[in-house]
Amino acid sequence: MRKTIVAGNWKMNGTREANRELLSQLVAGVDVAQGVEVLVCPPAVYLDQATSLVKDTAIKVGAQNVSDQPKGAFTGEIALPMLQDLGCEYVLLGHSERRTLFAESDAQVADKFAAALDADIVPVLCVGETLEQREASQTLPVVAAQVAAVIDRVGISAMAQTVIAYEPVWAIGTGLTATPQQAQEVHAAIRAQLKNWMLMSQILCQFCMVAA
Repeated sequence: MRKTIVAGNWKMNGTREANRELLSQLVAGVDVAQGVEVLVCPPAVYLDQATSLVKDTAIKVGAQNVSDQPKGAFTGEIALPMLQDLGCEYVLLGHSERRTLFAESDAQVADKFAAALDADIVPVLCVGETLEQREASQTLPVVAAQVAAVIDRVGISAMAQTVIAYEPVWAIGTGLTATPQQAQEVHAAIRAQLKNWMLMSQILCQFCMVAA
């Protein structure tokens, strides 16, 4: 059964007092959201505060980004063991701002995705197209390539333990709005892509068994 997740990415916003007020309101109302998983993704410096404030509630905490390296001389980066230590259960990966502003490639996102899985932290793969790509009718090929890079890295079976979030980049700060129909078109294409990979994997396994 498909799980419904409502997630809030705080981006580079927040203060300890504002976080406390917001999370207290979420905690007070989370029981209303029956059958829905609620996820908050504050800036890294507030992860410890957030996990403390939502402890023993249905609200989950996730990071906005993470390194694919477990430790080392990577000034300013955050390692997955650090997220584990703080009690984070999710991490956003491949967000449009990471891809466009920080030039993260599909391959880099895939490496982080694989590392998150190894650390038992659920990766939330953000995919989406820019306005230029949408106007060039490249929405589905772009999204398919972003998803394929991850599948190539971790295998189709691993995707069952993850989340894919469609992010219409062209609708961010442009005054344009993605309609439910446009979003559902991309959702359907992603599900079809995953199904095709699964079928192909099954065919290959059968071939290997016969060949053996």
